[in-house]
Amino acid sequence: MDPRLAFNPAACSGVCHDGHEVKRYDAVGHAVKPLEADCRGGLSAGMFSLCRFLLPVALVLFPAPALAQDDAELPYWASVRVSEVNMRVGPGEDYRILWVYKRPLLPLKVLRIKEGWRFVRDPDGAQGWVLARFLSRKATGFVQGKEPADMRDQAGRDAKLLWRLAPGVVGELGECANDWCEFTVGPRKGFVPQDRLWGAGAP
Repeated sequence: MDPRLAFNPAACSGVCHDGHEVKRYDAVGHAVKPLEADCRGGLSAGMFSLCRFLLPVALVLFPAPALAQDDAELPYWASVRVSEVNMRVGPGEDYRILWVYKRPLLPLKVLRIKEGWRFVRDPDGAQGWVLARFLSRKATGFVQGKEPADMRDQAGRDAKLLWRLAPGVVGELGECANDWCEFTVGPRKGFVPQDRLWGAGAP
């Protein structure tokens, strides 16, 4: 592997191995499994540049909103509010870990509720139980699709292009109207087509 392309996946957008089956997203938003327990990996030159673009996302700081109540209408959107959260096969800490997420702001769809646990689905379709205290109701989005998504200064395809967001980028959602959503990725703010954001619209 070209050493210039070596990187730490967890510092970009990934998840590291903890002795169980784990999951991470690479720089283009695909769910992949680490090949080694220490999570070393490499990217093509194009992917590496996207990884560098994603770095500011991990630096976004945000307060911990109140947790959803047990009587919340299902399904609903939630998002990861901590630096690490485990997805388990059942609603309890004795159950086996399926995935470990190190992706603050990652949107998750809450499908079921059981006491202090939430049964959720991630952007790749993986489902399992996570502790409710590690989630918030902050509206966030995950850039889906195979191509970069355009971020423009206003809602509309004729508006000025500000940035191109790699698939897998996460950010905070604002208001959505007329098929466009306000979207904030670190210091970058603009409008992104709603159909490119998993987490926007009705769950």
